[in-house]
Amino acid sequence: MRHPRLTSLLLLLIIMVPPQTNAQGFLRASGKQLVNEKNENVLLRGVGLGGWMLQEGYMLQVNGPGMQHMIRARIAELIGEDSTRAFYNSWLANHTRRIDIDSMKAWGFNSVRLPMHYNLYTLPVDKEPEPGKQTWLEKGFQLTDSLLAWCKANHMYLILDLHAAPGGQGNDNNISDRDPSKPSLWDSEANRQKTIALWKKLAERYANEPNIGGYDILNEPNWGFEDPANDKNGLKESGNQPLRQLMMDITTAIRSVDKKHLIIIEGNGWGNNYNGVLPPWDNNMALSFHKYWNFNNTAAIQHILDTRNTYNVPVWLGETGENSNVWFTEAVRLLETNNIGWAWWPLKKLGNNNPMQVKTNKEYEKVLAFWSGNAPKPSAAEACKGLMELAAATRLENTIIKRDVLDALFRQPYSQATIPFKANVIRSGSVVKAVDYDLGRNGAAYFDTDSADYHISNGKRGGNRGRVYRNDGVDIAVDPSIADGYIVTNTEPGEWLQYTINVVKAGHYHIKLNYNLEKENAKFSLQINNSETKKLTVPKATGWQSLEIKDITLKEGSNNIRIYIDSGEMSLREMQFTAIE
Repeated sequence: MRHPRLTSLLLLLIIMVPPQTNAQGFLRASGKQLVNEKNENVLLRGVGLGGWMLQEGYMLQVNGPGMQHMIRARIAELIGEDSTRAFYNSWLANHTRRIDIDSMKAWGFNSVRLPMHYNLYTLPVDKEPEPGKQTWLEKGFQLTDSLLAWCKANHMYLILDLHAAPGGQGNDNNISDRDPSKPSLWDSEANRQKTIALWKKLAERYANEPNIGGYDILNEPNWGFEDPANDKNGLKESGNQPLRQLMMDITTAIRSVDKKHLIIIEGNGWGNNYNGVLPPWDNNMALSFHKYWNFNNTAAIQHILDTRNTYNVPVWLGETGENSNVWFTEAVRLLETNNIGWAWWPLKKLGNNNPMQVKTNKEYEKVLAFWSGNAPKPSAAEACKGLMELAAATRLENTIIKRDVLDALFRQPYSQATIPFKANVIRSGSVVKAVDYDLGRNGAAYFDTDSADYHISNGKRGGNRGRVYRNDGVDIAVDPSIADGYIVTNTEPGEWLQYTINVVKAGHYHIKLNYNLEKENAKFSLQINNSETKKLTVPKATGWQSLEIKDITLKEGSNNIRIYIDSGEMSLREMQFTAIE
């Protein structure tokens, strides 16, 4: 039985988006399209559950090596093996639950990508009691069964993704939890046979499940076969024969027990290098590519469009994200214009640029500080408390739902309209925080000159420099003088912010703007309802100051205010409204 408080919470989180394609029978390849059993084109709009079965250090804000097995070992050194086991059990139980999938459906997602760690399904080869035999573990299968049931209840597709293969499939060790002191997937026939056996076991279990959208058989291989010294991640690989052979062997094993499900393959070099991998060897196959930190124009995806056309095969963006809302909106528009479905990465983490933000705690911060060499070792009790609180913090009702991220994914690609970020009800004495500007595209709700991270294309890492509160281009920092307070910072000439306010009583108001200007004199303009404009000069000062803007006419109901930065750089905290009697 679902808890009534959680049901109420879910309803509050619903965002109005256009109806999405429900899962309608088995997903399959039909020429360059993915279609359902009604032969309707299916555009996957999904998200990956990164961090659930497989942690990466950056998701936990861990400095240094970020492989899960190393994080686990460091935790065990602090709190002991029994408490470490309890932490991971709590993590798996809390991180992804029915309410997460219900909420994803309500927000507009129609699919889920499950990054699997093989060690939840089978033992490592060096721990098998009998070499060459496979010991199966129920934990992973039970977790997958539950997730599938939640997806079925929401008419969503679930795509199984082998994110950490036995031995590890790449030199980017964090991704696959690879231990470089042991044989990799490519160095060990036993690891390859275990990988093949795992996929056969999964296919046997789910062969008749139409809500399994497909088998993403090997995530982001990144391995230098021909020239490992100079091309360790396989970006320039021309043959990729070991990769092709393994994926063909996995396909053969799957097809021996499952003739229906879509098989998804990824190229070398983090999923993008298909040299020597193609042509496809199965008539129900799709290609996955991954896209991060580059421009969102046709040239950026031309390689995969050309591949789709050459081989008459569907393509799917299996992983993308980790950027600003501007980038997200651009990417969705680009992909969907070209009939390419997507899976964002990840659903939640300790960080600002995903649908859910996991909150940290003081005791866990002590653990991180110790691991970084900046603080003494916390006691076992402190560390255990911090880690268990962190596991509990992954529950949806304890996270921060990032409305701005969801809006950028689902509404903004198809609408230039702005909507309020907060209610901003105005009476005499009301305050509007500077960081609570409207939701909408850059150039509609705000304008920022440095709005996204395109460093793969041009070397520039833009976006919110403070990486807190919101994920637009606007720079936001923590306000140390106020609990849970934030300020707009690093403004530049030409930038602006728009606020939709709901005025209870029409009339004349004074607006007191709280600002900090230490570098130079500045000029800004305040525009009301796209007509009345006040131009002001702000003198250089030390610390926070208040500037009163007098006699502003506001109508009852909805009004909009824009703050334009004409020159100089300033920080903004809030606007206070006082009615003139």
